[in-house]
Amino acid sequence: MLRVVALAGGLAGAAGMSQFPEYSQQYTQRLAGAVDELSVIVADFDASASAAGLTREAALAELSGTAFLDRRQADMGRVIARYERLSASLDAMRAAGPFGRLALTPQVADAEIAAKAWEDFEPAVPLTAAGAGFAGIGYAGGWLVLAGVWAVLRMPFRRRRVVR
Repeated sequence: MLRVVALAGGLAGAAGMSQFPEYSQQYTQRLAGAVDELSVIVADFDASASAAGLTREAALAELSGTAFLDRRQADMGRVIARYERLSASLDAMRAAGPFGRLALTPQVADAEIAAKAWEDFEPAVPLTAAGAGFAGIGYAGGWLVLAGVWAVLRMPFRRRRVVR
């Protein structure tokens, strides 16, 4: 029975983990799209600042004095910060291999982009070495977890050997 339970856990783990390369690829595509759109806004702001003889920081500083300008300054500051953060994340994701992306995920993940990628995600059959590698890791992890849980659940029902 333990083997059947462990096999089921292994297969479930393999099926789940084999999807990571596809999801990370779709996440990276969305991340690139967000960076592209933000770069247009930041470039436009920088061009306006340059035309006025200002640096980006000086132009941001001049956006103050009224409630509207103060809000606009805060908005542009957030847009620029998000652009810089997402650009760095995109560079890191592109430089990392499939297994490196797994390690990078907590550091570079953007909750909004990740949620949108998850909404549109469709499982795919992994026909790559990375997909097979993740399937193997998922199989081993699922097998170990369910085998361990099964062993713990069986402990109270085991017969104890009597030493004579």
